Amino acid sequence: MTPASAIPASATQARTRTNALVAKLWNYCNVLRDNGLSTIEYIEQLSYLLFLKMADEIASDPFTEEEAMAVVPSAYDWRSLVRLQGEALEQHYRDILGALGKGTGTTLSTIFAEAQNRITKPALLEKLVKDLIGRDDWTIQGTDLKGDAYEGLLAKGGEDTKTGAGQYFTPRALIDAMVAVTQPRPDDTISDPACGTGGFLIAAHHHIREHHLGDLSRDERLALGAGRIRGTELVTGTARLAAMNMLLHGIGDADGPSLITVDDALAEKPTRHASLVLANPPFGRKSAITVVGNDGNVENEDIAYDRDDFRATTTNKQLNFLQHIMSLLAMNGRAAVVLPDNVLFEGGAGEKVRRRLLDEFDLHTILRLPTGIFYAGGVKANVLFFEKKPPRADGGPNTSTVWVYDFRTGKHFTLRQRPLRRDDLDGFVESYLPGKPRAERVESERFRPFTYAELMARDKVNLDVTWLRDPSLDDADSLLPPAVIAREIVEDLQAALAEFAAIAESLDNPVGGASEPIPPRLSLAE
Repeated sequence: MTPASAIPASATQARTRTNALVAKLWNYCNVLRDNGLSTIEYIEQLSYLLFLKMADEIASDPFTEEEAMAVVPSAYDWRSLVRLQGEALEQHYRDILGALGKGTGTTLSTIFAEAQNRITKPALLEKLVKDLIGRDDWTIQGTDLKGDAYEGLLAKGGEDTKTGAGQYFTPRALIDAMVAVTQPRPDDTISDPACGTGGFLIAAHHHIREHHLGDLSRDERLALGAGRIRGTELVTGTARLAAMNMLLHGIGDADGPSLITVDDALAEKPTRHASLVLANPPFGRKSAITVVGNDGNVENEDIAYDRDDFRATTTNKQLNFLQHIMSLLAMNGRAAVVLPDNVLFEGGAGEKVRRRLLDEFDLHTILRLPTGIFYAGGVKANVLFFEKKPPRADGGPNTSTVWVYDFRTGKHFTLRQRPLRRDDLDGFVESYLPGKPRAERVESERFRPFTYAELMARDKVNLDVTWLRDPSLDDADSLLPPAVIAREIVEDLQAALAEFAAIAESLDNPVGGASEPIPPRLSLAE
């Protein structure tokens, strides 16, 4: 089910139409929030109804191939719903959600898996069906318009801190910069093992379409949405949003295999490999499952994944995701992964993983990220760029030089007053020299190379390298706005509390022997 795409006359017109559509959808969200729905719950209901409406439009198109008309059985299609009203409409809506969620393995079943009606007032549901969704022809809106509008709603959902939805969202500016330097190609197999709502996968697809579409054959174009771009997501509701997000951006087919797998990516070693991995694994140091005991009490049980492809056994979720991505990469494959600071300096398992990364992979670039750009508080993170290489004939390490770009020191952002924008990362992208030999890179104030020998000589192979000092700390005339200062204090306190909590947990429940305290961050100036 590939909808036709309308090309806007200009980028400005496209943005205007997208903003208008987001505003229209968002205004109704406000009505439903007054009746107890969270933003994410609203977007879920929107996903179900948009899917039904789009399937109906395509089935009604005289130019649609015959087999596409059976995506949704007639007993549960849009027309069967829209002709009803009141309580009869609400009951039939519940029947539709139950029926379409029974299958497995297709985009349809991923979108409707465990679907429930959260709109308890029939009048509100009827208004959503007939006034908001029913009045527009969604398949002629163009993939960019409706896809960007849906993504705009997801971004607003990330601001819903009460539901914790922000953990599933990576700033679009950062996604675009990571995609710009990794340069996805049509022959890439692209994977995100913690895909959230699919932002990385959609950005990679957009890059390929923008830079290579004219060179692709019809079969190559179809292959982009037929399995070359895939994601895994643990949470069923989030996987639903990812599947719908991709479909609205023209990736995949409603009646085809699902491009989003609902599973714990860390549970088993990969059965297929990827030439490009783009990921921002979920925040939080511990991997855990919910266990209900015989007494009915609910507890979280830490998970230490025992996999023979892992160098270290640990409950540290980010270290496990890094090890998983190292296994997921095909030979000569490349990865760009957002990871918190503790991955760069933690001892024990962290040191083992870093040694392997430097020896068996080419860790060529680290981007130090500023605080204030993620919805989850207290996050100090980096992007690690590395490639999988075959063993060298001389037995030496595959990493020779790690270039570190410090985009943290002296950079101050907040989610609302000073949000991160794509052009803020232009300096990094230009310094990275995407597509050019790394030997041509030029050292600058923020961009410095460190040799393998220098890094291996650091205590516990600490990769958390700093050399700049924030000028605002020295110059009273450059004081930041109070809101920015307050936000950064909160970020620092949250990060410190998270590290202290991790130390306490590791002392209480060491894995594989005595636990070591987390060493302080080291500076080359010390």
